[in-house]
Amino acid sequence: MDTQSAALLLFIVYAVVILAGGIMAVLSKSLVRALVGLVLTLFGVAGMYLLMAAPFIALMQILIYVGAVAVLIFFAIMLTNATSSGDEAKPRSFGRVFLALVAAALPAGLLAAVAWSQAAATGAVRMPAEVSIDQLGKALLNEYVLVFELISVVLFVAMAGAVLLGFERRKSK
Repeated sequence: MDTQSAALLLFIVYAVVILAGGIMAVLSKSLVRALVGLVLTLFGVAGMYLLMAAPFIALMQILIYVGAVAVLIFFAIMLTNATSSGDEAKPRSFGRVFLALVAAALPAGLLAAVAWSQAAATGAVRMPAEVSIDQLGKALLNEYVLVFELISVVLFVAMAGAVLLGFERRKSK
């Protein structure tokens, strides 16, 4: 098996993992199972980064999103003792499912059309310039330091909110 066939096979495997995890996250009635679907999707995205020869970004995807954000969401679910409400137990009507599919297909189709037209216009795919980890680290701590810090503030506020909701629910019981 040549390299291109192996890369295509891995792309298909990662795409299936991403789609299966996304479908599991959206259709699951249990929040914990939905979180497992999200984690599966995030691992598939990390695999896509590996296919793009970006192992550092793949590792950061696993460490930050799977290791931190998914654990944060899990703690928020456990601290708030979230349960399914009666509205979620109702069967979905065909019209709502159709509208949801249209709402999902519209941006995907638009993105595919733009990507297809851009690929056709350029003719050949050019590889981007390689950025070393040293350059990436310096960019994150110089030019993009505000965005880098805002992400940590958002995670902190989300965790603090989950803890606060957990304590409020325990007080009311």
